[in-house]
Amino acid sequence: MNQKIEIKDVTPVKIHKPAGTDSHVASSRRIYVRAVEGVLENTRRLFGLIFMGLFAIAPWIEYQGSQAILFDLYEQRFNIFGMTLWPQDLTIVAYIFIVAAFALFFVTTFAGRVWCGFMCPQTTWTFIYIWFEEKIEGSRNKRIKLDQRKMDFDKFWRKSLKHFAWVAVALLTSLTFVGYFTEIDKLFVDFFTLEVSFWAGFSVLFFTFCTYGNAAYMREIMCTHMCPYARFQSAMFDKDTFTVAYDSGRGEKRGPRSRKMTSGQVAAKGLGDCIDCNLCVQVCPTGIDIRNGLQYECINCGACVDACNGVMDKMGYEKGLISFTSEHELKGGTTKIFRPKLIGYFVVLCIMTGLLITDIMLRSPLEVDIIKDRNSLFRENFDGEIVNVYTLKVLNKSQKTRNFTISVVGLNGARYDGETTVEVKGGGVFTLPVSVATMPENITERVTEFYFRVQTTDETGNIIAVEEESKFLYTDV
Repeated sequence: MNQKIEIKDVTPVKIHKPAGTDSHVASSRRIYVRAVEGVLENTRRLFGLIFMGLFAIAPWIEYQGSQAILFDLYEQRFNIFGMTLWPQDLTIVAYIFIVAAFALFFVTTFAGRVWCGFMCPQTTWTFIYIWFEEKIEGSRNKRIKLDQRKMDFDKFWRKSLKHFAWVAVALLTSLTFVGYFTEIDKLFVDFFTLEVSFWAGFSVLFFTFCTYGNAAYMREIMCTHMCPYARFQSAMFDKDTFTVAYDSGRGEKRGPRSRKMTSGQVAAKGLGDCIDCNLCVQVCPTGIDIRNGLQYECINCGACVDACNGVMDKMGYEKGLISFTSEHELKGGTTKIFRPKLIGYFVVLCIMTGLLITDIMLRSPLEVDIIKDRNSLFRENFDGEIVNVYTLKVLNKSQKTRNFTISVVGLNGARYDGETTVEVKGGGVFTLPVSVATMPENITERVTEFYFRVQTTDETGNIIAVEEESKFLYTDV
């Protein structure tokens, strides 16, 4: 009972409120984000440009005469270049999600919430909207003054142009997104000529509203209150995770000073390197003060790092007062890159990626489904044969039209009655009724197992065959 529980003092040095919360126009706690330049900001813009470009271009790519990426929910098939995924390919879809999850776990454990700051669509579109806001309404201070001003012609046209640009971006985003689920070239033409179908038109308008609402108004609320990633990613942090952090040992005591002050004069006043300019707060898209310590609102975008480095450079101080660092480094230690948790995530990620690739490589481009006729178990024809009726479905999972031959194996004296050769388009399904007949003396059991054999050849001439089991019924044995 003599053991003492160590208590850690987490009292913040200074609590910052988002800019504008003290004004009469800030009932919604609006955050006015200041523009920043720097290495991390340029990197974030590059990542955003790459992923936004892929998102915009991918549905327009054609492959073998059709849209390369098309998730056709009505037909229940996903076309991804040369591969068609059906509901039967659920394992591949599951592997994709598992690989994506463990990739997120691995990256988050290593570098914190860089997904949120550099690649998340919410962040990318929010910064796009902020860019339009800045170009039309002006810098941060000008936007604050504009919102405090009464409505006049200058304010009206700026606000109108800004919202028009926001709606235009939201509409193009929505059309592109819906274009992944329907033919995109036809969608654009039909939408602007008012000939679009009800569900396609409704989807475009719905996602336009969602994009506009999220990027224009919700912004940081999505990250801090609604996004599930913001909650569980922090559970993967450890003391070696690289996150955006403020070096309080070097920065405190913070306070303003002249650039002409010598290091001795600064030390005499007991000041650290932080000049309390608040630029790190003004550039933060979630409106936090990184100097208060690690906070769940931080999305690791690095905007405060660039802002602080710019100030340190002007003051002639060493950069890195705010930086991507670990808790161990802040305390004077070293970061352990290779640690059990990180290695574990990497190993599992490699295993799941290998299973995904293996499943895709071993996936047959042909699948056969057999449905037994339920109206009659069997019947006897005029020749005295016992007949069973089936519905045969041939799924061509490739993107090329193929010819398939059908036969029956494993049933004595079986006579197959139906088309023996069928042509199935790429990514298509061919359904045909067939019957199988045999003489009663060939049947020794009430239920006899046999196989429908469907085969084709690939581009290299190799035979691709599937034998699907079915049952032949005859109860008078």
